[in-house]
Amino acid sequence: MSKFFTGLARFKRGSWEMLATILIGLGVFMLMQPFALWLYTYSFIVTLVGTVMFIIVSHFRE
Repeated sequence: MSKFFTGLARFKRGSWEMLATILIGLGVFMLMQPFALWLYTYSFIVTLVGTVMFIIVSHFRE
């Protein structure tokens, strides 16, 4: 876990890509859940932020 946070602080690609992937997955989960309307409301924004973040992060150094 410490390695993950160190990678975030040093702008390493792997850690940031994992975070972006988690955001994309969270957004998809929010889109498909039937329980809370507010989760559905913000699902597109969360998925979009994760996708744009993944595109930007893919240009970071290893």
